[in-house]
Amino acid sequence: MAAADAQSYKQLKEDFVSNLSGGPVSEINVVTGIASVALLLWSVLQVKQSFFRTSNPVSLLVDFLLNVGAPLLSITLWSSTPLLLAGLLISPALLVYALPQNSQKKKPKLPPTAKVNNGANKSDKDGAGMSALSLKPFLTHYRGSMLVLTCLAILAVDFRIFPRRFAKVETWGTSLMDLGVGSFVFSAGVVGARPVLRERAEGRITPLHQRLLSSLRHSFPLLVLGVIRTLSVKGLDYAEHVTEYGVHWNFFFTLGFLPPFVAIFQSILQVVPSYASLSVILAVLYQFVLESTNLKGYIFLAPRTDLISMNREGLCSFIGYLSIFLAGQDTGMYVLPRRIKSTGAVTASSQRKTLLLTLAAWSGVWAALYYFSTNPVRGAGLDVSRRLANLPYVLWIVAFNNAQLFVFCLIDNVFFPSFYSAQDARAEKEAYETATSRVLKSFNKNGLAVFLIANLLTGLVNMTVPTLHVGPIPAVGILLAYSAVLAGIAVALDAWNITIKL
Repeated sequence: MAAADAQSYKQLKEDFVSNLSGGPVSEINVVTGIASVALLLWSVLQVKQSFFRTSNPVSLLVDFLLNVGAPLLSITLWSSTPLLLAGLLISPALLVYALPQNSQKKKPKLPPTAKVNNGANKSDKDGAGMSALSLKPFLTHYRGSMLVLTCLAILAVDFRIFPRRFAKVETWGTSLMDLGVGSFVFSAGVVGARPVLRERAEGRITPLHQRLLSSLRHSFPLLVLGVIRTLSVKGLDYAEHVTEYGVHWNFFFTLGFLPPFVAIFQSILQVVPSYASLSVILAVLYQFVLESTNLKGYIFLAPRTDLISMNREGLCSFIGYLSIFLAGQDTGMYVLPRRIKSTGAVTASSQRKTLLLTLAAWSGVWAALYYFSTNPVRGAGLDVSRRLANLPYVLWIVAFNNAQLFVFCLIDNVFFPSFYSAQDARAEKEAYETATSRVLKSFNKNGLAVFLIANLLTGLVNMTVPTLHVGPIPAVGILLAYSAVLAGIAVALDAWNITIKL
């Protein structure tokens, strides 16, 4: 009887995440926007009251409640009223901003900033010890917030407090979790531009076979994790949604196979002008094949008779994720360098404005492409499908993430412009620490390791708690404890200066 009950509950859980159709993009934008609103309040507290300049339990708790607790509420208890939640965060931000500045704490804790020399000497030369690639606060916040929301969603989806419209769609539509998967890949692509930029700065070209060997070293741990996840899911008889990636395939396999394919595609840049062009060409060709052959029908309807047909969703959608990664690399090519503008009068102010305008322009370009691909009257009228990772899905993910980067960069520029004026490595590091949330920085520093731990904790919770039978308040309590453990591990690793490379 117990075995029969367990099997029945497993089927109930699989049904709980199956045959879903998602929700509107506008709602997803508002819900995810809570992260940037929470960061806005964090920034006001830091600038006006120096609240996070010293690391103590109170400031760390407030940091956690703002940058983890607020997104958690936006996808659970406040999921139907995210604008009200945003208002509750903006109100204290306005109040604190109107208060006098905390001058007692401000003076000794301010990081050294650049001496402008009255504009007389603004050379293009980097300051002492400063590399050509800069670790920017807004990029840390973007990647950290994305990871926080992803980790929250992978467990929250198993509770009824998490709206079904936020869970992954079955075939056609958009949802919060569909956005999270693609954003994870895009974010990896952004930082994946770093070695390419280093190569170009050093004026060297790495041969294809060396790039492949290096990429395989990065891929191996991820592929091993993919195998371990598959074996553990099958061995523990864990509830799974087969149409998500297939019978054996999982997200770790997708991440693991990206590096070698990116290394191969890098050679095509000798013909194609940019990663963005390469991304669009690949996505358009994939969409053309979907529409002109029976591939779409094969992915949706084919019987699972062999290894390829059993994992057809993961294998075919990989093309779309590769396009997303390449688009992320293109964004990284202008987000990561210290100087986006190398001609004319190069000042800290002009660099900041150029970066903001570039992000705004690209956000508009990708959003326009998404609009024309999905609009039934003025465009192609295609539907978004995360299961296919088709052209509209790729364009949606890329447009959203460019817009997110723009918003975080705007907050950065308004509240912490001194970071961009630092003239030596020490000054820049101190300015970075001042402008960066400790919690989000910790999540970003060991992103893949934290994501792996989140997957393990999700499995542990699901094996010990009947999540479908848990009420709203206890569910939020469990999610809060889970996120606190994750944040605690991330902050501890950061405090011990440990970086786990996977």
